[in-house]
Formats: sequence, structure tokens, C-alpha cells
Amino acid sequence: MSIRVIRSGLNTTFQDGGRPDLYHIGIPFSGAMDYRNYQITNKLVGNNLNDAVLEFALQGPRLEINENNINCVVTGNVTFTIKKNSKIYDGECYKTFTLNGGDEIDIICTNNSVYGYFSISGGFKLEKIWNSYSTHLRSNIGPNKGKKITDDDNLQINKTLTAYNQNKINYLNSRIEFIRVLRGTNFDYFSKESQKLFFKCKYEVSNITDRMGMRLNGYKLENLKNENIKSEGLVKGVIQVPPDGKPIIMLSDHGTIGGYPKFGAIISADYDKLVQLPPLSKVKFKLVNIEDAEKIFKFYVMETKNILDQI
Repeated sequence: MSIRVIRSGLNTTFQDGGRPDLYHIGIPFSGAMDYRNYQITNKLVGNNLNDAVLEFALQGPRLEINENNINCVVTGNVTFTIKKNSKIYDGECYKTFTLNGGDEIDIICTNNSVYGYFSISGGFKLEKIWNSYSTHLRSNIGPNKGKKITDDDNLQINKTLTAYNQNKINYLNSRIEFIRVLRGTNFDYFSKESQKLFFKCKYEVSNITDRMGMRLNGYKLENLKNENIKSEGLVKGVIQVPPDGKPIIMLSDHGTIGGYPKFGAIISADYDKLVQLPPLSKVKFKLVNIEDAEKIFKFYVMETKNILDQI
């Protein structure tokens, strides 16, 4: 049983919850960029919350279904159409729909966002690599030989049930007022003016942004020590500052070590919002302390659970 890829879209890969606890051997975390939407996707089609999904960026794939009675869902701020019996219908995100052999789904684009997700009941037939279905492109680790989905691929799917309850949730992706940040281990390397203006000025998301990192255009941070540090461990969300003073935020496919000073770190609860910022969009940051970050994260976890419990 399979789904044929007519058009692969931009940066379409298999992803799951990631590869924790492997940084020490140089393997990045990877995984779905927008974790909440990823979990909602799986819950809507009745899969385990950590099953693999297709993640796409900006433009999604066009897919032809080769089997009958395939229950599907698309999540994110996404425009897509469904072709059934030669008729084309507008698709609705966060609502499951059933497709049969010869039907098509065309995921046209994301709207004011970057990442969207597609999955089916029963999930995709894949083998885990390093205990995960996630794809890390730079090291070719993951399903599909660690590569992007390409045109004319046939995606193998698991046997599915013959009957489904249609699921739908009214979910609005959070609006962004600011992204909250903790002080980094090298925060004091930077001038007082830089420490102040980073949180006062708006930054622009650079076109040079991918699953590995987000570059920011705007006020350049001044490193008073004018030096890098000895390479040390990184985690996603860390804000590194290279010699040109332009901040780079480490995203899910980041390298496991780095030698640029660490100005700060995005709090975990705001990471989903951050990664959905499209190129050339504006973003403002707000400094918080560790106690506030922990409270915000507990609320994020509770809110996510409440959303999933509604499905």
C-alpha cells in the first residue's frame, strides 16, 4: 500500500519527536519543528503521538492515493485542495478526510508561517534509525536514506482500519507578540548597550534560515571580549553570535557543539512559535528569568494536553 508523490514540495521530510540523549556522540536532536502541531496531527488520525509524519516547509507535496479508504489530515496554517472523482475541493486544516484510489491532495502553501504536517491513520511504513523516524539531511540519518522526499517517490503506508470517526478541532496557531529569552552563558561578553538593544529592537528573519538555524538581521551585538569560546555543547534555541555580530538561533537540526559566544536561549514554550516565523518577518524578544520560563513551560504542557484531550 502506498502514496505516490507527484510533486515533493519544499523540504518535505519524515519527522517524529526527535532523537534525545545522543548529543554526546554527535547526533542532533532533529524531529518536528513545531512539536504541538506534530502531536495534534497524530492524535487527529488516531496514531501514537510519536509516530512519523510528513513535514513540509512553505510549499507542501502533491500526493496521489493508491489505496481505498485512507484517512488523512493536514495541520498548520495551510492552503490545500482535494481532488475526488475529478472534482476539486478546498481542504480544511485540523479536519480528517477520507481518500480513495486515484484521489489527490495538493498542499499548495503555508500562510504567514513555515511548517505544516500531513499524516494518515495507521501511519507510514518506516524503519527507525537511532530509535527515531526523524530525518537529518546534513548527515543523511533517517528514513528514505536520510534524504528529502522527491518527485515520483512511493511512500509505503501501514494497513489501516476500515472505518473511522471523523475528527476535527478548532485550533488557531498562536499569534506572536514577542519571543521570550533566557540569558546565555556568555551574556556578559556583550556590551551593556547590546544587552539592552537586543530586547528593544525588532529583528528580521533572514532568508538564510533552515532547519539548522535562523539568522537574524538587525542590530549587531558587540562582543567586548572580541573572541570566540572553546567549542562546547549546544541545544536547540541557543542564540549564538559570530564575529559579524548577527545573531543565529540554533534550530532542530543544529550541530551538537559550537564555538561562538552564547548570548541567550529561546524558552522551550516559545520554540514552536519561533520556527513558524517566515523569512523577512519581524520579531521582538523579551528577557525572562528561569523561574518564569519554568512556569510558562508548565502552562504550555498543560495547554497542549488540554488540546489533545479535546480530540
